Amino acid sequence: MSICTVEHLSHGFGDRGIFDDVSFRLLKGEHVGLIGANGEGKSTFMSILTSKLQPEEGRVIWSSKVRVGYLDQHSTLEKGLTIRQALQRAYQYLFDDEAEMLGLYEAMSSDPNLDMDSALERIGILQDTLDHHDFYIIDKKIDEVASALGLNAIGLEKDVDQLSGGQRSKVLLTKLLLEKPDILLLDEPTNYLDEEHIVWLKRYLLTYENAFILISHDMPFLNEVVNLIYHVENRKLTRYVGNYDEFLRVYEQNKRLLESAYGRQQSEISRLEDFVARNKANVATANMAKSRQKKLDKMDRIELAPEKPQPVFNFKMSRTSGKLIVETNDLVIGYESPLTRPLKFTIERGQKIALTGANGLGKTTLLKSILGLIEPLDGKIEKGEYLFIGYFEQEQKKNTNLTCIDDVWQTFPSFSQLEIRNALAKVGLTRQQLESKISVLSGGEQAKVRLCKILHTPSNVLVLDEPTNHLDIDAKEELKRALIDYKGTVLLVCHEPEFYQDIVSEVWNVESWTTKIV
Repeated sequence: MSICTVEHLSHGFGDRGIFDDVSFRLLKGEHVGLIGANGEGKSTFMSILTSKLQPEEGRVIWSSKVRVGYLDQHSTLEKGLTIRQALQRAYQYLFDDEAEMLGLYEAMSSDPNLDMDSALERIGILQDTLDHHDFYIIDKKIDEVASALGLNAIGLEKDVDQLSGGQRSKVLLTKLLLEKPDILLLDEPTNYLDEEHIVWLKRYLLTYENAFILISHDMPFLNEVVNLIYHVENRKLTRYVGNYDEFLRVYEQNKRLLESAYGRQQSEISRLEDFVARNKANVATANMAKSRQKKLDKMDRIELAPEKPQPVFNFKMSRTSGKLIVETNDLVIGYESPLTRPLKFTIERGQKIALTGANGLGKTTLLKSILGLIEPLDGKIEKGEYLFIGYFEQEQKKNTNLTCIDDVWQTFPSFSQLEIRNALAKVGLTRQQLESKISVLSGGEQAKVRLCKILHTPSNVLVLDEPTNHLDIDAKEELKRALIDYKGTVLLVCHEPEFYQDIVSEVWNVESWTTKIV
């Protein structure tokens, strides 16, 4: 049974084509991984499916009464709610049904003109709906899923305005799972999740009986939970049966076969063109030359997809720092209340450290305290001499209407436009992407622009807060290589062991420092 059908979809932004005559059918129970390089249009496809964006051509047809749950990279929470109240919004349709039912009961006792039979029939339908969806144990269900994703440790009565980016993502994901829609559309759900909760989400999706479409650059995660791959490349959507490993095998095999056929065809074209050029002017062989030309004209020529620009990351080194990078003495970090017990540690030149642990326990707060962006609650931080720090923030503060070129130019006003273009091309952006406004770029493309600025600023210390979020597989692999080669000091927050374990020599788990119950 088809849940969703996409017919002849075409879309783009200005002269930048995203999709060209794409068709798609989603069947009941399919677990789909939607993959492709940054900027190929994965999030755009999700926005079109959910009618947040209208395609230039084509249409999207949903089966009747299908409930769609969508978690995107830019979802927000309504201000002024507690976490529990935000999660209860997952059942708003049930609260509405209850309100309607209570209203009918009240009308039955006060309205003499009410059609009692119709009212009783409607009350019966509403009561069945409430019973079927476990309306009267909603709080228990909320506590179960909230606990599984680590929200109970934060406190369900906490105001959503006080949450970190990772905590907000957890609330949005928890709310979506509580809604139990007929189809889940998940855009990078593991971003900002801790390793423990990624494992829980993996188990949940493995046993999920309904359909879902998942965008993720966490390939080990995606590989285990999907049974179909849809690959977005060169404005096309191609279906592959199996997980990500099977997709890679078939994709590389097809690519080799196509390249081989292309090579044979090019040899045949050269041979025919050479024959035509040598014989078309000769009366005796002119007819044979015309025959060869007709064959050339009718030939269905094989085209190879243009090579995608591969990112190249090389961090510029500044002068060598002093031996001491950071030393703390009874450091207590937090905002209104302490997040840690008093900390005493030293970071020396050349150390590469990964900070891990649950969200909301102070990883980002520690980085900002070390950088002097926020004041510690207590204790001291001593920084060494000659520190030149490159800082990658977890969250983009704002989307700008500047183009990528102008945005980077503001940071490096002495660069020529050619130097700016070359710098952006080296991080893997195409000409169309680097000429686009940052506000229309995908999360991965925006991350590459921010990395571009760090790469071209000489440093001897890198402070990186979740740099792999939104990056495609090629960019992540290149960033990993660059950080391994980097001769300076690295302090890295990351939830992907596959990424950081070959880079760092030490892993500091903030759960051993926290004042909270984990």
